Amino acid sequence: MIAPTRQYIFPETIEPLTGVRFFLALGVVFFHYQLFWALPADAAPLLNRARLGVDIFFILSGFILTHVYLTGDTTPTYWRFISARFARIYPAHFIILIGVLALTLGAGLVEVRIDHANFSTFDFLTSLLLVHAWFPTQHMANWNGPSWSLSAEWFVYLAFPAFAWIAMRWREKPLLIIGLAIATFAALDFVYQTLFGSILTEAQENLGILLVVPEFIYGIGLYFLGQKINLNRLQASIFAFGMTVILLTAMHFHADDRLVVGIAGPFVLSLGLLAKSGQRSFLSHKWMQFGGEASFALYLVHMPILMVWRNVIQKWFELEKTYRMGLPEVAILLTLTLIAAGLIHIWFEQPSRLWLRGLFSQKPGSMALPDTSPLGDSKG
Repeated sequence: MIAPTRQYIFPETIEPLTGVRFFLALGVVFFHYQLFWALPADAAPLLNRARLGVDIFFILSGFILTHVYLTGDTTPTYWRFISARFARIYPAHFIILIGVLALTLGAGLVEVRIDHANFSTFDFLTSLLLVHAWFPTQHMANWNGPSWSLSAEWFVYLAFPAFAWIAMRWREKPLLIIGLAIATFAALDFVYQTLFGSILTEAQENLGILLVVPEFIYGIGLYFLGQKINLNRLQASIFAFGMTVILLTAMHFHADDRLVVGIAGPFVLSLGLLAKSGQRSFLSHKWMQFGGEASFALYLVHMPILMVWRNVIQKWFELEKTYRMGLPEVAILLTLTLIAAGLIHIWFEQPSRLWLRGLFSQKPGSMALPDTSPLGDSKG
């Protein structure tokens, strides 16, 4: 079942990893919703830990970027890689950031009070350049909070040659790569606790780049480990189901964040092996595939919509800023958010990506760019 060499390749498209991205993004959405809804704080402990979906995205990213770029005997040119990543991640980030800017500037026209200290020019510029998770900070830029993870991912993309060197040098020894990831995480966690008094999984805009590095390496090691493993459909199904139950149970019963991140690795691997075995699941359904492709837009747009919604409801019904949302209101808000994410993906994200790919491909010596996705890609 486990071969000494990498002989069991993954399919070109790893559909379960596309489909699961929708649920990971949806979990982050519900994590933010439960901060404002009327249910008791302990009503949904699983959703309270759904913020760790971002960590799973980081692991997915290492796994799939290895699948796309690092399975041959050579690595891609830096221009080919970085232009492909920019074309995929920046359009949605840019349009949503500009949308938040327009809403902020226009808030006074509808008599909505904005604390401009939370929307500074400096924070806007660092968000625009995707560097707002690179430095120590004591506050979160409110231009679009979830984009801190995109800033962390952009750092990994820029430093990709270093990760590629590790991958190409040790790809026949994936357990060494996984060990490096664990050791790096432990060391950075110790440093982060010493400096800030919090564990590493709580790093967001405050040096979020420290979190993405070991988790990205973890994904690389898991991918090469998966190339040595061959499971039949029944074995792969049992493995995927078992890891899903273990992961959700750990999150529900408040296991340490670091343990949950550790469990997330075999969970990602199990979905990859499910695809390799040829076993299809609901994650391969066309709607799940679309949801996975649009998950990036969902992840980025849900917080601006949530904030606008709450400001409008507060003004219309003269409610306190601390008012709690009922479940019918949450259902309406979620529906609007899903529609908005789908439209952004179809009408802006995809056309912009294709236009940029074409533009970058015109550079002398450039090759056509692969159509891949951020924060847990699943296509080659």
